[in-house]
Amino acid sequence: MMSAVERVALLAGGTGAAKLAVGLEKELDPGALTVISNSADDVDFWGLRVCPDTDACLFRLAGIFNEKAGFGVADETFNVHSQMRRLAEPDWFWLGDRDLAFHLVRTALLRQGARLTETALELGHRLGLQSRVLPMSDDDVRTCFETDAGRLGFQEYFVREKLRPPLRGLLFQGLDSARPSPEAVEAVRNADIVVIGPSNPLISIGPIAALLGVHLDPDRTVAISPLVAGRALKGPTAEMMRTLRGEASAKRVAEEYQALARLFILDTLDAERAPEIEALGYRVLVTDTVMEGPDGARRLAAATLEFARPAI
Repeated sequence: MMSAVERVALLAGGTGAAKLAVGLEKELDPGALTVISNSADDVDFWGLRVCPDTDACLFRLAGIFNEKAGFGVADETFNVHSQMRRLAEPDWFWLGDRDLAFHLVRTALLRQGARLTETALELGHRLGLQSRVLPMSDDDVRTCFETDAGRLGFQEYFVREKLRPPLRGLLFQGLDSARPSPEAVEAVRNADIVVIGPSNPLISIGPIAALLGVHLDPDRTVAISPLVAGRALKGPTAEMMRTLRGEASAKRVAEEYQALARLFILDTLDAERAPEIEALGYRVLVTDTVMEGPDGARRLAAATLEFARPAI
């Protein structure tokens, strides 16, 4: 364990950064990690509040994430989903039986007056987590995509439409009036190191950065590229970067984070991009960023903390 680092805040989407959270937790003292999750892809479905990125972080840290499906809880069944389909309810968004328990509890807490942050902390407590998982805001922010089929919500575009309509633009409804949660602000302000996880810069990290960027100390913030040789290991990050930013590269990711971080990590396959990223004002680490299993996540976590340690 790296006792020299007392507090780490991880800005996370639900895929690569959630994996990294598990590795960071193993490298840090108990309770030293706070994960701040993107809540802009949350959705209300069947009358329940579903928080995919927050839940991915909770489930991975609890060791119950469904690796086979890529979402939800391990050893899942879908009896309720089948019955809802039989009752002619919308069935395009898959909610497993075990997964549903978390949405039921969260929605009940919200109806009782709890903040979204409080629901995440309560679920983490019930799962026995040592680390905290905090949504970026208690206010509703929703990612919307402008497409040839009209404006679509995050889950509508990703899950129902399977990214088929050509993408024309991106917006975050509610962002202008939203405030970051007090707990999230405190976490990034008090962190020895803030890690921008290897998540989609535009739709996973973008909303978090819009709310919390002003509270980050760039000298103590390290960003990890989610792209390896211009491609994402999972998801449409590369395609989205090309469509909305004109290029999918580690350098283009670094430009997204230029006002937020002074440290940047890119994969060995992108080593030739290091000088141009350094020219943007970064200190750069080139390492293997592909997290194959728990050992890979812990290796990247250890390298990230070691790299960032001189900054604290």
